[in-house]
Amino acid sequence: MKEGIHPDYKECKVTCACGNTFQTMSTKEEIKLDVCSKCHPFFTGQQKFAGRGGRIEKFKNKYNID
Repeated sequence: MKEGIHPDYKECKVTCACGNTFQTMSTKEEIKLDVCSKCHPFFTGQQKFAGRGGRIEKFKNKYNID
C-alpha cells in the first residue's frame, strides 16, 4: 500500500440526540446522530406494526366477501 494517502484512523466520540454517547473508531473525531440503537423504535420494542392488509383483503372487507 502507498504511504501517506490514507486518512488517520482514530477514536471517535459518537453522540445521539437522545443523549447516549459511545466510543468507536473513525476518521472523524466526533459524530452526532439523530437516532441510535438506544432510541430507535426497532431496537427498543416500541415499533408499531400497522395492520395493513393487501389489495385482496381490502377488497373483501370493502364488499363484505368472506
